[in-house]
Amino acid sequence: MANEVTGSADVLILGGGSGGYACALRAAQLGMSVILIEADKLGGTCLHNGCIPTKALLHSAEVADSVREAPGFGVKATLDGIDMSAVNSYKNDVIAGLYRGLQGLVASREIELVSGRGRVVGDRVVEVELADGGTATYRGEALVLATGSESKSLPGLEIGGRVMTSDRALELDSVPDRVVVLGGGVIGCEFASVWSSLGAHVTIVEAAPNLLPTEDVWTSKQVERAFRKRGLVLRTKTAFAAVTQGDQAGVDVELADGSHIEADLMLVAVGRGPRTADMGFAEAGIDIDRGFVVTDEWLQTSVPGVFAVGDIVAGPQLAHRGFAQGILVAEQLAGVDCMPIADKGIPRVTYSNPEVASVGLTEAEAAAEYGEVSTAVYDLGGNGKSRILRTSGGVKLVRQGDDGPVVGIHLVGARVGELIGEAQLIYNWEATAADVAPLIHAHPTQAEALGEAHLALAGKALHAHG
Repeated sequence: MANEVTGSADVLILGGGSGGYACALRAAQLGMSVILIEADKLGGTCLHNGCIPTKALLHSAEVADSVREAPGFGVKATLDGIDMSAVNSYKNDVIAGLYRGLQGLVASREIELVSGRGRVVGDRVVEVELADGGTATYRGEALVLATGSESKSLPGLEIGGRVMTSDRALELDSVPDRVVVLGGGVIGCEFASVWSSLGAHVTIVEAAPNLLPTEDVWTSKQVERAFRKRGLVLRTKTAFAAVTQGDQAGVDVELADGSHIEADLMLVAVGRGPRTADMGFAEAGIDIDRGFVVTDEWLQTSVPGVFAVGDIVAGPQLAHRGFAQGILVAEQLAGVDCMPIADKGIPRVTYSNPEVASVGLTEAEAAAEYGEVSTAVYDLGGNGKSRILRTSGGVKLVRQGDDGPVVGIHLVGARVGELIGEAQLIYNWEATAADVAPLIHAHPTQAEALGEAHLALAGKALHAHG
């Protein structure tokens, strides 16, 4: 039975990650009272164990690659080694600065921040085991669930020791000599890229036919070619069987085909699951499906006045998706005119080397949805800035029919994540190749490759051979 209500607000939010704090900030901005409950640190996985720390490591890895390759650009430089304590210090400084800024922002909006572990115990009522001891109970006119996700494992695969998830991998104080990365999705490819750049020998084991299996097959092939050129070993179409840890050091990874891989550690990167267990959701009448909270397009759950945002809602697990969903819920509650968010219109980026960025449908998805599709591919080999950067890759466009809107944009290459802003505008505004072709892109930039691809799709390619 819940205790007597300690406090109440217009909006009660359970979880202070990207979705939760965005909802809190927007709701407060719109004049509503807000209570935000967070079990750990404000900012959630993205700030402390996900997006920000991994991208900081990836930047250190990029610097290492730049130094290693400097003689090829006429710069005399040598890479003397990697100081992981300094790398971690740099990473932690980035996190700390953003964390302080977020704390200040929440405080400035007069949002009541409650530190403790919350559990739904009634109609829009949450009981909290407070971090400093005791319990408190809060009620909201609306309740927003934003409890995020956690690393998954495989049945029978225990995490511990030298078998670790990304949480532990972010804290390593040295670079392993040999690594097995189990899972070739976004997290696996990013960590594999980091470790390879820092000098490790990396093997990626992926049961699907390709790395990044949710991306277009063309994209996967580009990444696989680049990774092999960098010296990574790829074991696709290969299932994991077992792992044993030696008494002294190392792991022995057994694959389903009977082969074995010896390494210093194994990263388990098989995805993230919704954090919804033992939180009272189902007991409160909130529908759950495979661990995810069921919502309509407005993020309303099966219980009136209770909403869910972020990774606990089935769909792409992206911080910026949760952020946008949090804003959408706040604006609905304030009566602001707003629109549901279409997952396919949300840009996706994998920050490996090379980077991958995409929005919309893959060619296979577009063909299944529309039947007739057409495509164009522009190779970065013809792009001046890409040649300067010595990166390979390209831009692939997928169009509905022969003259319909562009329904998929896929990019591979160094820094292409910075191009996805224009790409998502093209997709979300349902532009055709003819709409984009006349737009002028600065020279020399990689953005020209996006323009050239649309010229090609519009039948106006200037740099095509033949």
